[in-house]
Amino acid sequence: MKIGFIGLGNVGAKLAGSLLRNDQDVTVLDLDAEKVRDFTQRGAKSAATPAELMGACDVVITCLPSPTICAQTVEGPDGLLNAVTEGKIWLEMSTTDATEVTRLAAKVTAAGGAAVDCPVSGGCHRADTGNISIFAGTDRATFERVLPLLTILGRRVLHTGDVGTASQLKVVTNYLATVNLVSCAEALVTCKAAGLDLATAYEAIAISSGTSFVHETESQVILNGSRDISFTMDLVAKDIGLFQSIADAHDVPLEISPLVNQIFADGIERFGPRELSPNIIKRLEEATGLDVTAPGFPAEMHDDEPEERGGEVHVRR
Repeated sequence: MKIGFIGLGNVGAKLAGSLLRNDQDVTVLDLDAEKVRDFTQRGAKSAATPAELMGACDVVITCLPSPTICAQTVEGPDGLLNAVTEGKIWLEMSTTDATEVTRLAAKVTAAGGAAVDCPVSGGCHRADTGNISIFAGTDRATFERVLPLLTILGRRVLHTGDVGTASQLKVVTNYLATVNLVSCAEALVTCKAAGLDLATAYEAIAISSGTSFVHETESQVILNGSRDISFTMDLVAKDIGLFQSIADAHDVPLEISPLVNQIFADGIERFGPRELSPNIIKRLEEATGLDVTAPGFPAEMHDDEPEERGGEVHVRR
């Protein structure tokens, strides 16, 4: 299988790297020529346009920062649609709007191809080792065609239903992670204000009912001071905004979500859209005059689990 990959950002480069590491035939495309050069030096091929990439490959994966950029990549003048033929597959691995990915998928299907909305979850450090989780929204037959590829990219692969369902579930999980990030920031600042040892506070939370994936990852880089989780405030705002839109469309009167959206809007206004997302804690550090850091914590996260071939997660019925 010949695989095309568009978007070599924080997550995309790691996913594409997993393909190369597992001896797949990969062709890449990115606006950053240096990133493309890095991949070609490691054995990948390159293409000049999305249409050229689709023409040369069986499957094309996109991992892009916004629905607008994805739409341009799919249906623009040199977009993927220009080269979709019978049997071609488009895998959308961005975190995107379900309505938009469904619209674009219908165009790919009408051209004779197949489409899967396929976002990932679990952090850049797990994307780097092929241990990330993957949601896949498509018909069952297409899912089974792409499952062998997805088990290279991730450890746990969940078929979520039709195109669009995976994107909805992804923004749900990102919303939950964001709420947890805000609550971890509040907890750590409060511990500091109360005079508690922050390293001890971290361990207390980690071994208790208060622990979470976010605490065990993002709290560590918060306490280190790097705050580097390879994710920025503008991306958080996009994701939690998409979640709020789903709730609004179904008349769900949320209470926490609007507040979290306001918190990140304020964080972006204060620190800029490209500020690292864990630095949302700076709002409270500035308000209290406290420095919420502690020695002994890593500057970035690394996956300490060995890479292993993934498999499908089966839903309990």
